[in-house]
This record gives sequence, structure tokens and C-alpha cells, in this order.
Amino acid sequence: MASGMASNKQNKHDRHGRTDGGRRDAGGKATDAAEEAVNSKGFELAARAGYVAAGVLHFMIGLIALGIARGGSGSADQSGAIGQLAGSPGGTALLWFCFIGCVALALFQLSEVFLGVRGRSGRDRLKARLKSGGQAVAYGVIGAAFGQYALGGSSNSSSSSRSLSATLMSNPAGAALLLAIGVGILVVGGYFVYSGATRRFRRELSSLPAGGPGTAVVVLGTVGYIAKGFALGVLGVLVVVATVTNNPEQSSGLDGALKTLREQPFGVWLLGAVALGLMAYGVFMTIRSKYQRL
Repeated sequence: MASGMASNKQNKHDRHGRTDGGRRDAGGKATDAAEEAVNSKGFELAARAGYVAAGVLHFMIGLIALGIARGGSGSADQSGAIGQLAGSPGGTALLWFCFIGCVALALFQLSEVFLGVRGRSGRDRLKARLKSGGQAVAYGVIGAAFGQYALGGSSNSSSSSRSLSATLMSNPAGAALLLAIGVGILVVGGYFVYSGATRRFRRELSSLPAGGPGTAVVVLGTVGYIAKGFALGVLGVLVVVATVTNNPEQSSGLDGALKTLREQPFGVWLLGAVALGLMAYGVFMTIRSKYQRL
């Protein structure tokens, strides 16, 4: 496993100065306490488990999508994947494991909004904060979904997407927001494709094994990033089209986006390729838990 958070951040964070005869002010003490907490070995292990949880989720979504490409049924989205996990042997324990991991990773990313930008200024500082903040929200949402199912609840991502879209489309301001969300999803999807094609994701990994194993990790990441980016791109297009045509039924989330692929020319093969790519991304995320720089 890569070295702990403390060693990775040894030169990243500056310590607070002292005031009043060597005493730290209350803010400095609170910041130091928070930094010590996120740098602890136990917290690091919990945060790394968040990548495993994301990997399991993406693998299951890809597996469901592959079944749909072969003529099966199911919901190829977050709720469908977690629902299948909940019904599997040992599913409840796995859901709690994923919940704890996602919450820990979300808290770590939230701490990076404040602690991870020291020594940066201007645009670099803003970009780092936006990236960490976005990841904190993303893992927090995934963690909440795992927790909901672990407690015996359930949800329907497609239905929720259509309901939210209908609510936003009911007024001009909401429609403008939904259009911006669609464009934002397209941008994120494009970034995933770019990161995969250029292997930019390697910057966040450390000490990959030499030879074949390391190459396999990079290939999984490349294929996975491109597949996820493509899926997000289709989702973004559907959100934009649904908003422009004022048809919330077209905004049916990731499940709707993937099923739309199947309806296109050569759609079975296209959906199958994306499904396998999402499964590759899931495997990559699980491996990433070991080599991710924290």
C-alpha cells in the first residue's frame, strides 16, 4: 500500500504560527486537530475503502448494462446496482462497508478543500478546491445511497431524475439550471475521456508495479475512464435535449442513457462495449484504492 497520508503530505501543508508567547490560537489548534485526524492510519484505510466502494458500484452498473445489451432487464444505475448488492449473500455487511468508505473519502476530500490548498494561490487554488469539493459531494451522495439501502430502504434513480427534471422545467429559472447541469455533465464526461485517452489519471497514482501488472492497471484505467466519460456524455445530451424539448421523460438518469445506446444503430455492440468499460473502471477503482495518492 502507498505510504500514509501523513508522509504524502509532509511537504504539502504548512503549520500554523504561534501567538501570545508561543500559544496557538483556537483556530490553529482546531485546524491541527483536523489535520491529525485525516492523517491517521485508520482514517486513511477507511478513505481508501471509498475507492473500493466506487469500484464495486461501477462494476455492478456495468454488469447490469451488459445483461441489458444481451436482452436482459434491470436498472443500470446507482439504485439498480446497490439494490442487487443488497439482495446478495452478505449484502448488508458489504453495504455498510461501502457506506463507511464513501463517507470517510467524502470527509477526506472535504478536508482537502481547506487543508489541501496551502501553498497554492489564484487559479490553482480555486481549481483544487472545486475538484476536492466536487468529489466530496459525489462520494457523499454515493455513501448516502449505500446507507439508505443498508438501513432497509430503497430508491429509484430514474424516477427521481424524471421527477426532479419535471420540477425544474416548470419554471424558466429551473429550466436554465437543468440546462446548465446537462452541459456540466457533458463537460465532466469530456474530461473523463480526455483523462483516459491521455492517461492523465496516472498523476494521482504512486508506485505502480513494474512490467505487466502495472501496464494492466493503466490499460484498465484508460478503458474505464473513456467508457465512463462516454456514458456521462450520453447522459448529458439527454438532459440537454429533455430540457430544450420540455420533456422530463427523456431525462431518466444513467439507466435511461445506457438504454438509449441500445436503441441506436449497432446499439447492442455499443452498449456492450460501454458496459465492459464500466466494469473495467470498477476493477481499476478497486486497485486504485491501494495506489491512490492521499
